Amino acid sequence: MNETILTPILDILDIIGIAIFALSGAVIAARERQTFVTMAFFALVTGVGGGTVRDLLIDAPVFWMTDAWVASVCLGCALLAWFTPVKLWEGKLFAFADGAGLAAYAVIGSAKALAYGVPPVPAILMGIITGCVGGIIRDVVAGRPSIIMQPELYVTAAALSAALTIGGGIVAALMGVPPQWAWGIAFAAGFALRAAAIQWQLALPSYKLKKPDPEASPPRDLDHD
Repeated sequence: MNETILTPILDILDIIGIAIFALSGAVIAARERQTFVTMAFFALVTGVGGGTVRDLLIDAPVFWMTDAWVASVCLGCALLAWFTPVKLWEGKLFAFADGAGLAAYAVIGSAKALAYGVPPVPAILMGIITGCVGGIIRDVVAGRPSIIMQPELYVTAAALSAALTIGGGIVAALMGVPPQWAWGIAFAAGFALRAAAIQWQLALPSYKLKKPDPEASPPRDLDHD
């Protein structure tokens, strides 16, 4: 991570995001009765997928290539999943933990992008990518429906955390105060929205195709006129 944004808050959020997403990847592999090697692979690609794409896009050193602790955390999460029953990780509690990881990674991604000179709007998108891409990779490799293809609020929660990170950081800079409070609020808001979506199945309205009118005349084929 860029030293300009190396703070205890972001360090904590970084570890939370990596650990939760790595564990979710390992658990998915466990549900499919895969080997430990496959579980470790799933843990790694899920834990670092979003951050890797972000770093490549903002032309930053890929974070887990310079920090040995990241791969170690992912391996530890794979071991945890290997030695515990899958049922332990089922239900809403794990979904809430995933929501915490989503919000944490969205904050990390946006703050890091801004620190590397990325303009505010693309920096928000980097936060969304950081929070969502690891889970997308996990689901695609596992051949399961991705959460982003469901109407339940997920990307929206990441977007909220990312936007508040950037907006709050700009306000903090104008006021001459540290941006840590903005990061904390951004994390809490994104997690709260995701938790509410899990608890009450909150979702954005889906696009609905207009049903054809049976009374309407069929379109004319101009080639045969």
